[in-house]
Amino acid sequence: MTSYAAVDLGASSGRVMVGRVGLDSLELSEAHRFPNRPVRVPEGLRWDVLGLYAGVLDGLRAAGQVDSVGIDSWAVDYGLLDEDGALLGNPVHYRDARTQGVAEKVWATVPAAELYAATGLQYAPFNTLYQVTAARSTAQLAQARRLLLMPDLLTYWLTGEQGTELTNASTTQLIDPRTRDWAYGVAERLGIDLGLFAPLRRPGDPAGVLRPEVLEETGLTGPVPVTAVGSHDTASAVAAVPAPDERFAYICTGTWSLAGLELDAPVLTEESRAANFTNELGLDGTVRYLRNIMGLWLLQECVRAWGDPDLGRLLLEASKAPALRSVVDASDAAFLAPGRMPERIAEACRVSGQPVPQSPAEVTRCILDSLALAHRKAVRDAERLAGHPVEVVHMVGGGTRNALLCQLTADACGLPVVAGPTEAAALGNVLVQARSDGLVGDLAGMRRLLVDTQPLTAYEPRGGTERWHAAQARLAGH
Repeated sequence: MTSYAAVDLGASSGRVMVGRVGLDSLELSEAHRFPNRPVRVPEGLRWDVLGLYAGVLDGLRAAGQVDSVGIDSWAVDYGLLDEDGALLGNPVHYRDARTQGVAEKVWATVPAAELYAATGLQYAPFNTLYQVTAARSTAQLAQARRLLLMPDLLTYWLTGEQGTELTNASTTQLIDPRTRDWAYGVAERLGIDLGLFAPLRRPGDPAGVLRPEVLEETGLTGPVPVTAVGSHDTASAVAAVPAPDERFAYICTGTWSLAGLELDAPVLTEESRAANFTNELGLDGTVRYLRNIMGLWLLQECVRAWGDPDLGRLLLEASKAPALRSVVDASDAAFLAPGRMPERIAEACRVSGQPVPQSPAEVTRCILDSLALAHRKAVRDAERLAGHPVEVVHMVGGGTRNALLCQLTADACGLPVVAGPTEAAALGNVLVQARSDGLVGDLAGMRRLLVDTQPLTAYEPRGGTERWHAAQARLAGH
């Protein structure tokens, strides 16, 4: 069996996983896990990228000898390098407030409808396009000679080579999803220098080899190649959806919920823009047509505010709380910033005229019902807008450990849910590396291997969907 190190960086933690792949086998184990804690400094919210890099090196040391390395992470954020290749300050966190009001300035030059028609990306205040626009007058951007998205920055530190991986680049709002190349017209109109970006790479492309200093620090024996994978963690996770055919929806669950379809072409209609769907790029010419939902961030922030109670007990109590008593819009940007989440959820219920949840169990049930409702709406909207029938919903990622959320999603959608794998992003990362070595075939072959080797849990819908329809109408004010 061949061994691959998958560096998988999430918004709250990072991990280095080791995948061992044979012709009919796939095993995954955790070598090292480390926290990813943003830091608030006087100028705003920043990523501790040096701490992340140290965690990656520690993880590679713990992994032992591997045949290749791949890195995936969250999207949109970046580091700036000067002309010597040195990092200019800590990368800004996407939850930082610097992009407030920036989108309206961009739309004054390129109207929102034109921007969507050109890039297919949903509005999110933290898209790279808005971050770069917000940084336009800063000394840091003036000094910058290169912009590297987060996984590309860490790859550069490991190898000394610079590139921009396509699946992550497609979240910048500077890529044309039809040509799978830069949206040159948009960048020119907005005065964004695409020369800041390194050349595009595709999943499976070589990204260099570990530098001698990295080999010495990790104890690995070279050469160890680094392979470009689907470096946006959602791209890797969707590649690891164990679907036997194309009639499926997926929900990548974790800090965020990314719910949608895998398509052959983008959907760039005005109706799609109004529904806030995004067209991000995936493996093998696919498009990830999805909606961003706030996800388990809502519960994570509440648990933090409550002093980290036992999560298993909390979910058990939530399962006994009244269903659909109160729901909130889990896509609302009002929940984006950290802090005071229980109070903000209570206020949203109060303003909408619903009963205000009092206990942690009631708040938790409100959150999980709201997420299931948002999953239902995203799946149904995507199916309608893309003309793509859905027979099953695949849930992957860390949220699949939450059996209550999986069951509520099946109930809300009125469709069977297949949950797993939990470490989908790491598995997709590993499989792209293995494919570059010829150990697995096309995307369908990757998925067959997952079905044959990974534990999956099925949830059948209970009862009708009428009460979910009523809750949706209540939330919409009808």
